Amino acid sequence: MRHLDLPDSPSRLPVLGLGTWRMGESRGRRAAEVAAVRAALELGYRLIDTAEMYGEGGAEEIVGEALEAAIRAGDVRREDVVVVSKVYPHNASRQGTIAACDRSRRRLRLDHLDLYLLHWRGQHPLGDTVDAMQELVAKSQVAHWGVSNFDREDMEELADLADDFATDQVWFSPGERGAEFDLLPWLQQHRRPMMAYSPIDMGRRARDRTLRDIGGALGLSAAQVALAWVIGRPGVVAIPKSTDPAHLRENLAAAELTLDAETLARIDAAFPPPDARAPLAMN
Repeated sequence: MRHLDLPDSPSRLPVLGLGTWRMGESRGRRAAEVAAVRAALELGYRLIDTAEMYGEGGAEEIVGEALEAAIRAGDVRREDVVVVSKVYPHNASRQGTIAACDRSRRRLRLDHLDLYLLHWRGQHPLGDTVDAMQELVAKSQVAHWGVSNFDREDMEELADLADDFATDQVWFSPGERGAEFDLLPWLQQHRRPMMAYSPIDMGRRARDRTLRDIGGALGLSAAQVALAWVIGRPGVVAIPKSTDPAHLRENLAAAELTLDAETLARIDAAFPPPDARAPLAMN
């Protein structure tokens, strides 16, 4: 699988990982969700994204249980897995960020997080959150830090405060291309990967007739076409969520695909690129 470099670091992000939004919300689904994360690790996923918001910590607990079992079984080494979590905006004061990270690390059963993000902007001054992130890095509790749901102006403000941020995670997909107008070019210019959540538009692209027709001619599913399109953009990582073993394998295979110019033109015709700025989509 291809990887993208993080700035000023030997660390790298796989271009495809596993999202965990909506995991941890039901005790009845817990065993199946742990099994799904464990299966993803066995298949070769080495990037897992979660957040304290997901299931109010429940998703972090699921990832922690699955990862601990996989390490114990010898399926993976801790140093080979990139674990990402996020702090709620209302927790993102200087001391609140540090306390939230401690809670996340306990739920994940980890001594450090590979990447810790501010989930979206809230009422706390951005400088306080940045100070907390840098303190966490200095204490080796976080390897890298970044943000989520920041548009270009937010990133420019962040860059005035610090130059050691690693990434911006936003909704980016064939159906939500707003970040492509000026945010993605800014990140590319500054050599920061963009992490694309909901790259299949919460499953809608898997049912899209145009993508199904394109995929049918190529022996691919519509979801694979959507994922290949997303991670085919320079500097973009995708983190689709799935608990279905067949979909996990299918998504992972999309990381090896390259779409030709004709296919890309058909996708552009069905999902036109933005011709003006618009607010970033969020879910």
